[in-house]
Amino acid sequence: MNHNTPKAPLPSLPRTGDDRFREALRFARSEAMLTGLAALTLHGFASAPPAGMIDRVDVLVPRTRRLRSTGHVRVVRSAEPPRPVEIDSFPVAPVPRALADAVSALTDPSVVRRLLTEAVSGGHCEPAAVVRELNRARLLNRPHVVDAVDALLAEGRSLAEDRLYAMVREFALPDPLWNVDLRLPGGPHLGGLDAYWPDQAVAVELDTRAPRQDDDALWSEYTRKREHLERLGITVVHITPRKLREAMDQQASVVRTALMAASDRQPAAYVVVLPR
Repeated sequence: MNHNTPKAPLPSLPRTGDDRFREALRFARSEAMLTGLAALTLHGFASAPPAGMIDRVDVLVPRTRRLRSTGHVRVVRSAEPPRPVEIDSFPVAPVPRALADAVSALTDPSVVRRLLTEAVSGGHCEPAAVVRELNRARLLNRPHVVDAVDALLAEGRSLAEDRLYAMVREFALPDPLWNVDLRLPGGPHLGGLDAYWPDQAVAVELDTRAPRQDDDALWSEYTRKREHLERLGITVVHITPRKLREAMDQQASVVRTALMAASDRQPAAYVVVLPR
C-alpha cells in the first residue's frame, strides 16, 4: 500500500490574469497572498506587466508550509509574512514586500529601476520601506539593484524637496534660504541644510536616510550635527518625507512655532551661510 502523500496536481495555465491569480491562491490554499509582479500589477504599477501577461504567479506563504513551486506558480516563503491588503478580492502583499519578491527574480536592470522608481514617484510607499525589504532579502549585494536603489533615493529626495517648497508656499511661511551649507567664521564646516531662516536661526533638514547596514553610524552623524548646531543656538527641525506627504499641515505648524519662538531664545552664534 502506498502511504506517500499525493503531489498537488499541476495547475494548468488559466486563460485570464485574474483566473491565474485565483488558481495560484487555490493551489497554495490557506494563509497565502499574491506577491511579486502579480501584486504590483494589482497595486496599479504602470511598469508591471498586465495581469494577462504574467505567466508565473508569485505566492507568498508562511515558511512552515510544505509547498513546491510548480507550473505557473512560484512559492515564496517567509518566516514573518506581512499583513496582506485586499485588492479586487485578492489578498496582496504590501508594495515593499511585493517589490523585493519581484526584484529577486529579475535580472534586467532597466525593469528593476523602473519598478523601484515608480514605487516612490507613484506615491505607493517611502524609499526607506523599499530599501528595508531589499536589505532583508539580501538583494543589496547585486550591482543592478544597488544602482536602482540610488535612483530610487534620488527620486525620493527630489519629491520630498518639492513637498517642502510646497509647504512653505501653501502655509505662507517666510521664505528661507534653500539648500545651504553652514560654517563657523574661519572654522569648520557645520553641515548642509535643506532650508534655513538666518534671522530666526531655524533650520529644516529632510531625513531621507535609507535603512542600510550602516544606519546606526549615519544616525549618529545626524545626531552629532544636530547637537552641534543647537549648541550654537540654531534650532533644527527634522522632517521625514512620509510626514511631509501625510501631515504637511502639522509639519508647517512645527516650523512656524520654531520661527515664532526665536525671539524668546538667546541670539545664535554667527555663522557663514554658503550655497550648497
